[in-house]
Amino acid sequence: MRTSAFARLLLVLLFAGLTGCSAQKLSFIEDNPSHTLFLHNGEPVSWAQVTELALAHDIILFGELHNNAVAHWLQNELTRALHADTTRALVIGMEMFEADQQLIVDEYIGGLITDRNFEEQARLWNNYATDYKPVMLFARQHGIPVIATNIPRRYASMVFREGLEAFERLDEQALSWIAPLPVTVDLELPGYANITQMSHGHGGDNLALSQASKDATMAHFILANFDAAQARHLHLNGAYHSDNFEGIYWYLRHYGFEGRIMTITTSDESEPGLFNEALRDRATVILQVHERMTKTY
Repeated sequence: MRTSAFARLLLVLLFAGLTGCSAQKLSFIEDNPSHTLFLHNGEPVSWAQVTELALAHDIILFGELHNNAVAHWLQNELTRALHADTTRALVIGMEMFEADQQLIVDEYIGGLITDRNFEEQARLWNNYATDYKPVMLFARQHGIPVIATNIPRRYASMVFREGLEAFERLDEQALSWIAPLPVTVDLELPGYANITQMSHGHGGDNLALSQASKDATMAHFILANFDAAQARHLHLNGAYHSDNFEGIYWYLRHYGFEGRIMTITTSDESEPGLFNEALRDRATVILQVHERMTKTY
């Protein structure tokens, strides 16, 4: 009887210990979430509320950190949520494809070429398979147009070397792949001023001008396709291209767009559950991701 009682006591103590360990693990995850979402003013918001907010806008600029797994997952989820809304068609724009790639993107989305052909012949980012292919597959499956919005990198490089005057030497075909000339740039915008400052003046203003040529071109192709279809537009881009309502956002307004634009930014944080005040007003929605979250490259 004594042995049996001792065994029962041992089991009780062991169970209590395991339960305590489990509770500690749960507490750690609850106190250190993988990610949290906030409105521009620091108010916590749920993913369901974010999707509802997106549905109330015409253009959504989803600013990512290019190697952030959570941002890419939520881009895919937002694509699905917007597509599920049958009141309005969806168009997806992507910084990751340059305007001169539009034909091969159309051929892929239209089912004319295989994954292998597309991946061998398109100029794909090194994280395409993990981060952008899921969106492309969904778009292909459902016939959602995908717009290659970015300036061909060779022309952005020309601007970095020579300034905006480099565009004057391009032929008509090349000019069809960039924003209409002349490209207006406000170098006093904080985003562009910071680029020049971070480069310590190397190349003068040309690095900021090169960035602006990308922003202007992406805004141009977003609007060109928005005007054609009046479809809601989800655009995937690096966060710096739309943070602080500058970059692409600024050019959308500069080109006269008066519709509703929503921005999302992504930030790595040591404590994502606590709002980082430095991010206040950086975007409509702020995605804070735990800094130890797996990176895709």
